[in-house]
Amino acid sequence: MNEDNLVTVNRRIKIVREALKLSQVQFSRVLSLSSGYLAGVEVEKRKVNNRIVKLICSSFMVSEKWLRTGEGELFNRDPDAEFTKLVSLYKELNPPFQDYILKQINLLLDMQDKSIR
Repeated sequence: MNEDNLVTVNRRIKIVREALKLSQVQFSRVLSLSSGYLAGVEVEKRKVNNRIVKLICSSFMVSEKWLRTGEGELFNRDPDAEFTKLVSLYKELNPPFQDYILKQINLLLDMQDKSIR
């Protein structure tokens, strides 16, 4: 049995956050969760629901299979397919929602810049 299979989904969420070099505040902000809730998830005091799993996977290109089971690679390896999907979904949005997405991308870029420093 793979050692990762012994780790819970809660602990794998922390592994994702640390791999991305994001604080709990930064990570939870992207997911629209409180940092306190995320802290509870990471120490296994709160359960992880499907919504959180889907948000993490779509927001950070994390493999859903890995997040749920520990099997496979942490990150999805096909950024071109993800980019094509992203553009397609973006085009389906009304202009105010497209503006919102662009603001969120800028927020992520700011967070990334701050985590690099």
